[in-house]
Amino acid sequence: MILTFDVGNTETVIGLFEAGELLDHWRISTVAERTIDEIGLLVRTLIRESGFSTEVIRSSAIASVVPPLTSTLAEMCERHLGTDVVVIDASSPLPIRLDVEEPLTVGADRIVNTLAAASLYRRDTIAVDLGTATTFDCITADGTFMGGIISPGIQTGAETLVRRTAKLPRVELDRPPHVIGRRTETALRSGIFHSAVEAIDGIVRRIKEEWRRSDVLVVATGGLAPVIGPHCRSVDRIEPFLTLYGLDLALRYVEEHSGGGRITPIRKAGR
Repeated sequence: MILTFDVGNTETVIGLFEAGELLDHWRISTVAERTIDEIGLLVRTLIRESGFSTEVIRSSAIASVVPPLTSTLAEMCERHLGTDVVVIDASSPLPIRLDVEEPLTVGADRIVNTLAAASLYRRDTIAVDLGTATTFDCITADGTFMGGIISPGIQTGAETLVRRTAKLPRVELDRPPHVIGRRTETALRSGIFHSAVEAIDGIVRRIKEEWRRSDVLVVATGGLAPVIGPHCRSVDRIEPFLTLYGLDLALRYVEEHSGGGRITPIRKAGR
């Protein structure tokens, strides 16, 4: 089995794979101050409580946008799980190309999203990753990352609004029953939700106009993809764990090209 870690600024998503299939996944808060032992105990408990044995995990892969936590996680995997560890970044020997001005600054999550999209869909793709930030990645069918857009995340923007206004309450991020709110709470929910939907559709439209690709697939991923994605006219597919699939594929590619065995194709993902 393979264990993958998608380390974001707010949350870390952990995936357990076997032969390219995602067996289980867990979402924990990203806390850079956690010690190696604390993370090890937490990860082992999550795996065992889900009915799996840590003894059969042979390798781990990490994609992290939180540098202080990267080395801690890597050492945890070696010490507490006894696995080999691959940390994915712009220097990793993967079958993709970063066709941007500063390739070494491309985030690990965008790198593995590129690998996953090229492997899964084999079409020109816009990957919309709905996390702490909302990113739009332009990925060609042959696995070239052409660049994209980084904008404030939906939840991040909502929390900032509430924090900077004295009387606005915290609200759930979901679709309200009506666009026109008749009380403060529903008006706020409507504004946050519909602004997010319209922003995604508008940015995707502008990307398509500039990119000039005839058949572009738009994939929503990340923790908020199941919440926002179904209401976006521009979104063709929803795959919340695209980054985890990319990590699994990246690890198996690295293993194969360093003397390991054959890579098992990953499953098709869909809406």
